Amino acid sequence: MIVTTTARKKRYATLFVLILAGELIFSLPFHIPRFFRPTMLDTFQLSNTQLGDVFALYGVVALLSYFPGGMIADRYSARSLMVTSLLATAAGGFYLYTLPGHVGLYALFAYWGLTTILLFWAALIKAARDWGGQDAQGLAFGVLDGGRGLIASVLATVALILLGHRIGQSGDSAAAMQAVIMFYTVTTLLGALLLWCIFPSVKPQSKSPVKPHRVLREPRIWLQAGVVVCAYCGFKSLDNYGVYAVQVLHMDQVEAAALTTWASYSRPVAALVAGLCADRWRASRLVASMFLLGALAFLLLGSDKMSSMSATLIIANLMVTFIAVYALRGIYFSLIEESRVDRRITGSAVGLISVLGFTPDIFFAAITGRILDTNPGVVGFQHYFMLMAVICSMGMLLTFLLSRRMGGHE
Repeated sequence: MIVTTTARKKRYATLFVLILAGELIFSLPFHIPRFFRPTMLDTFQLSNTQLGDVFALYGVVALLSYFPGGMIADRYSARSLMVTSLLATAAGGFYLYTLPGHVGLYALFAYWGLTTILLFWAALIKAARDWGGQDAQGLAFGVLDGGRGLIASVLATVALILLGHRIGQSGDSAAAMQAVIMFYTVTTLLGALLLWCIFPSVKPQSKSPVKPHRVLREPRIWLQAGVVVCAYCGFKSLDNYGVYAVQVLHMDQVEAAALTTWASYSRPVAALVAGLCADRWRASRLVASMFLLGALAFLLLGSDKMSSMSATLIIANLMVTFIAVYALRGIYFSLIEESRVDRRITGSAVGLISVLGFTPDIFFAAITGRILDTNPGVVGFQHYFMLMAVICSMGMLLTFLLSRRMGGHE
């Protein structure tokens, strides 16, 4: 019994540090623009279009890193790969603290595109799949993403308090932004230390070279990539909710940051519930249902009726989109197990799915930034939400196609 209890504790400690590292790696490049976007735009003197272009460069580098990163993950220890990535990403945080100019931001986000993906992403997903085994994939990925969401919300809450205190104390938004940046940098370093101390150093079963054609010629993997594209666009859409709160709901910067921060607490609940449901039913059915829910909410937000809605009803619809998107993130990688992808090529499969699936890092912010800058305010966001309704509808269609193909292999 003692051995069993000790093993169980180690198992869940391993999952905890995996969750922690999985969110901290993206906290510097993504948390600050997501939760504190109005303050970041003001501090760095950026327009929505310029920030979109910065993220486009991040996306290009990340895109080039996904597939080779997948092959690396199939050959080397996840712990060493992820710790190296966390340390390298934190180093970029010290540079961001200096408040570099626009050229420096482009260089930094390109650098982060490499440090957050090449040695980290596929290793993270492979480790989560291994943790879940054959019968708990929904739980593994639901807890992973839900836990990441909880950590993101807690960190954002602390950073929000820090931001409000610094602005209230001095009125200097740039100094407040620096305090937030340093907070995320230090926590990333601490995450690397915990991962190194707790996560086991497990060597892959085989170091034989992965043959890319085994992955490239599998249609189910390509369809999964399309599903992730649509779901990730939904996740990226949340980045502009702070701007929406300021321009349309007429909140101030702190209130807007508070809205996105508190709404993010729905992520752990949505992801965990979705993960548990995915283990009881087919994950593909649940994915299709969440796309449908998101499409309906975005359609309502993008309609002409939005101007006559009360703020409470608008926020309620925004919350529906948060829940749908977070549920999708919690389960879309569990489709890998449902598709019966060979475990020996998990890293490479994740790499290919991610190469295509996360291309919104390249185009989404650049496109939507131009949509919002061309028609500032209500009209721009109506166009924005209608675009999201179309994307969610495409995701639902791709999921149905994937489900039919997987059904043919059962």
